Amino acid sequence: RQRRRRKSLAIAYEPGQGDGAEPPRVPWEPRDWREQLERIREMRRSRDAPVDEMGVQKCYDSSAPPQVMRYQVLLALMLSSQTKDQVTSAAMLRLRRRGLTVDSVLQMDEETLGQIIYPVGFWRNKVKYIKQTTAILKQKYGGDIPSTVEELVELPGVGPKMAHLAMHIAWDSVAGIAVDTHVHRISNRLKWVKKETKYPEETRVALEEWLPRDLWKEINWLLVGFGQQTCLPVNPRCSQCLNQDICPAAKRL
Repeated sequence: RQRRRRKSLAIAYEPGQGDGAEPPRVPWEPRDWREQLERIREMRRSRDAPVDEMGVQKCYDSSAPPQVMRYQVLLALMLSSQTKDQVTSAAMLRLRRRGLTVDSVLQMDEETLGQIIYPVGFWRNKVKYIKQTTAILKQKYGGDIPSTVEELVELPGVGPKMAHLAMHIAWDSVAGIAVDTHVHRISNRLKWVKKETKYPEETRVALEEWLPRDLWKEINWLLVGFGQQTCLPVNPRCSQCLNQDICPAAKRL
């Protein structure tokens, strides 16, 4: 009996263990994520979600000088916060009809600006942020917008999601993943984060730890449209989703 007990206590070390060496670290990644991503691409193939037709990338004047174009991108992002794409697009069209530049906004009084952008969400606050940010751009950046996330988030009314999208759209530079409520919600539903995250910034950090960098720019566009059409905040359309069989949050009927 003593012999058998001694034998059961024998420890079999993995290669590299037992001699003080650390075992090789295997990077974490979500289960089935590649297949889930490919199926989301398939569902987004028609590109007919509101973000595709009226998103920020469609709101600026592509024929404007680069500096003006970048300013319009930033303004569209500021207006888009907690506002549907349709409403943002309409507000941007009204602004552009008046000649949307740094100088034109600086010359506009707050009441007029408010009348133009209404009914975007929190329009009164956005009037103040737009006026403040535009003045800073004129004084500090010669009328252009900053070219780094760190400088962008220092502007009044500009958050991390807007900053990363501004880098993507205005500067064609990928500094990080733009995480809005859709990306945040879907990443948690698919378990694309090690543990549940409460805020979009937490989700951004968690995604950037494992998601290949060449997908960082695409992921926002994919998941926003997917969240608008299929993976809705309330009553997601799981029966219409190609990922129903491999989604941890799917309602299987």
